[in-house]
Amino acid sequence: MKFRRSERLIDMTHYLLERPKELVSLTFFSERYESAKSSISEDLAIIKETFERQGIGTLQTIPGAAGGVRFISNTNKEDARNFITELCQLIADPDRLLPGGYLYLTDLLGDPQIVSKVGKLLASAFAKEDIDVIMTVATKGISIAHATAAYLNVPVVIVRRDSKVTEGSTVSINYVSGSSKRIQTMVLSKRSLNEGSKVLIVDDFMKAGGTVNGMVNLLDEFNASLAGIAVLLESEEAEERLVDDYVSLVKLMDVDVKEKKIKVVEGNYFVRNQEFLKGDVQ
Repeated sequence: MKFRRSERLIDMTHYLLERPKELVSLTFFSERYESAKSSISEDLAIIKETFERQGIGTLQTIPGAAGGVRFISNTNKEDARNFITELCQLIADPDRLLPGGYLYLTDLLGDPQIVSKVGKLLASAFAKEDIDVIMTVATKGISIAHATAAYLNVPVVIVRRDSKVTEGSTVSINYVSGSSKRIQTMVLSKRSLNEGSKVLIVDDFMKAGGTVNGMVNLLDEFNASLAGIAVLLESEEAEERLVDDYVSLVKLMDVDVKEKKIKVVEGNYFVRNQEFLKGDVQ
C-alpha cells in the first residue's frame, strides 16, 4: 500500500514512539511505505526536528549497512522544571498528612498522566546509559518502574518481601532498614534477572536508602551491575544516607504535623543531569 507523505509521517512517528531505543532500519521503512530511502531520510529529519523542538526526544542515527534510526525519549529543561514544580505543589498539600507524619501519595501513584511524566523524566536521566532491566521493590514503586521502563523499552523485575509459589526458586538476602535499623528480607526469583544485566533501580520514596541499598546488594547475587538509582521522592530527614549516587525529582524537607505544613523542594534532578543546565535535549 502506497502512503501519502502526511500518512507516512504520522505512521512513522507512531511506530518510533512505541519502540524507544529500538534500532529500525531505513530499509524497513522503505518497504513499509513503498518509498525511496531518500524520501524516508527526509521524513526522519522532519520527525527528529519536531521531537527535539517539542521536548519529546530525539532520533539517533546509526550509519552503515546494519544501521538505522533509534528513538530516544527525552524532555527539555522547561517542561521538566514545570512538572517538578507541579509535583512539589501537589505533595505539599496539607491534606496529605496522615497520623505519624506519613504522607498519602497513592492518588499520585495511581494517576496515569502523572506516573507517565515521572517515568519519562526518570528515563530521560538515564537515556544515554546501557540499561537491560528496571528493578523495584513491591509495591508502591511498581507503577513508576513500569512507566520508566516503557520509555526505555526494557522489562521490569519486582523484588518482594517474601517468596511466592508462582515465582519458582528464589534468591533472598537480609538487609538493614536505613530508617528503622531493623533486619528485613527481600526476595527475587532466579528466573527474573539474567547474569550480567545492567540494572536501573527505581523507587517511589527513599529516606535513608536501606531498601535501595538492599537491592544493590541483591544484584551481586545475580552477578548483575548497577546502572543507576532513580526515585520520585527523597527525604531530607535521614541522618545517615546509605546511598550517595542517585537521581531524585522531589525532596521532602520537613513535615510539621502540629502546624499541618509540608515543605517540599526540587530534588537533585538537574544537578545530576548537566545537559539540562544548558537547556539541551540530547
